[in-house]
This record gives sequence, C-alpha cells and structure tokens, in this order.
Amino acid sequence: MRPTTPTDPTRTTTATMRAVTQHRYGGTEQLTVRDDVAVPSPGPGEVLVRVAAAGVDQGVWHLMAGLPLVVRFGFGLRRPKQPVPGLALAGVVEAVGDDEAGSRFRVGDRVLGVGAGAYAELAVARTDKLVQAPADLDLTAAAALPISAATALQAVRDHGRAEPGRRVLVIGASGGVGSYAVQIAAAVGAHVTAVASGAKADLVRSLGADVVVDYRTTELTPQTTGGAFDLIVDIAGGRRLRHLRRLLTPTGTLVIVGAETGGRLTGGVQRQIGASILNAFVKQRLVMFLASEQADTLGRVVDLVTQGKVRPTHGGRYPLDRVGDAIDDLRAGRVRGKAVVVP
Repeated sequence: MRPTTPTDPTRTTTATMRAVTQHRYGGTEQLTVRDDVAVPSPGPGEVLVRVAAAGVDQGVWHLMAGLPLVVRFGFGLRRPKQPVPGLALAGVVEAVGDDEAGSRFRVGDRVLGVGAGAYAELAVARTDKLVQAPADLDLTAAAALPISAATALQAVRDHGRAEPGRRVLVIGASGGVGSYAVQIAAAVGAHVTAVASGAKADLVRSLGADVVVDYRTTELTPQTTGGAFDLIVDIAGGRRLRHLRRLLTPTGTLVIVGAETGGRLTGGVQRQIGASILNAFVKQRLVMFLASEQADTLGRVVDLVTQGKVRPTHGGRYPLDRVGDAIDDLRAGRVRGKAVVVP
C-alpha cells in the first residue's frame, strides 16, 4: 500500500477524514490511505456512521480489481464509482439524513450492516441495510457479521432448507461465509461435514462441524465422506457440477455461493447459470441466488447471535493502513474466519 498522504492544513478536521482510496481498478497496490478525504453527507433514508470496524470479504476484492469484468457495468466501466472501498461495517450513528423524523435510527445508536466506503473513519449507509447492534456485542466482532453471515443464513436455511438430522456438507468451511454456514447448519441440528485445510480443522470443529475433511489430502467421494449428503453448500468453489451431484442424495440440494474461478469475463458464474438450467431436468435441487443485504436478514443473524447459536468469527484484525495486507491474506487463504479492519 502507498504511504499515507499528509493532512491538508487548509481543511478543517470536521470536513475531512482518514480513509482508503482507489482511483483505478487493480490489485492492492492501487489502494492509498489519505487524511484529507471529504466526509460524506447522508441523504434521505441514510445515516452517517462512525466506523468502529469494517469486514473484509471476497466481494471487496472483486470491486477493487474490477473482476470479473461484468461487475464494471454496475460499478464503473473505467474506474470505480465509489473511490473508498469497503462494505460491511459496525459503528455508531454520527448523523441522520434529511428525513430524520422518520428515521429508524438516532445519533448515538450502535449499528451493524452494509454501507458505502466502509474503509474510512466515517461512512454512509442506507437505513434499510442496518440493524441495531446488541449492547453486549463488541463492535469489532459485529463487523464480521454483515454480508458473510447473512449470505450463509440464506444459503443454509432459506435456499438449502437444512433440517435436523440431515447430512450437510460445507465446502470452504473456514472462510467468512463458510464459518457461519457451519454454525447455522449445526444450530439447525444437522450433521455437518466441513471441508477445509488440515491447519484450520480445529477452527471448524469448534464451530460445530461433526467431521472435517482436509481437501489437500482427501478426494471428496461418498466413500471418503461417509455417504451422500442431503445438502451441499459450495462456497467460492470450482468443482464441476457432475462431481458435486455425485455427492448428493437423489433428491438432495446443492447451493452454490459465489465463484473464484472461471476467467476474467464471468469469473465462473456460468457454473451457477448451468446449475439453474439443469435444475429443471433433474430431481436434485440445484440452486443459485443473489444474497440479500436487507435489514430483515441482518436482524435474523443478530437474533442467532443473541441466542448464542452463532458467534462472530473474525480471524484477523488490521489497522486501516494495512487494508491491502488484509485483502492479500484473504485471497491467499491465510485468514481463519473473517478479517476486519479497524480505522
């Protein structure tokens, strides 16, 4: 990451803030920490949040890199529309937009959710993408919940329809989404088999996995995993559909969550599309979905945390000027659970 830019003495401290900025697509070398970034103003239906911590996930990398190329149609063809990266956040409401009287939040409220430009001291977030943070939940831990835990909840319960006693396979179990998918499946009462590296086996067992399979030493077959599965949650994987279908029962469900392989243009989304098409012709359920970041989903996640069924899994804490390291560590598989950035 480039050196921090000195504070501009002509600006007041109330008008500027410290933030990570990016003005072209690329790797983490494109990220710069500046002290003179203008503080954003919340509009109707928005609040300004003083960020206590922000989550790091694969989505952040995709928006930083502009890959797969199809993402640029929505986020800027030549350069990122949002110059400050970061999505998942937790913090305290600093200001409320123009519709203050009708806002669900007040200045001083502790919140978690999804905002714009979270890798900064202050960020704007829509109120329909925020929920109140429980008083006893540390805000640094809370930042590890939005996006990843919400995606896992939808994959396991909403689309996967996990039930007590069913056999569930979570591929990519030690990452951000996977660490929550294991917990949520275990909370349902399912028998959970987790696929992760041997070095992270202790983590996924502590999250509720009944069996851990080291993908580096064991090929996934019904024989090596103790039989077929009622539900497979495949996170950011690249295994062929026919391989995954052989691991399912005749009426089992496959839920594909993201993809990190498949080329610069589509990034592997063709596998999800192929599964969706094939779903019409087979007895197994093959599911693709776009995760919701709305408050109702986040509220369900918070309920699970409050009930003690899910705990935030942040496996790395990075200062703002090491955001690049956090993203690189995530991509290299060095993070256990979810990394968070603390301004």
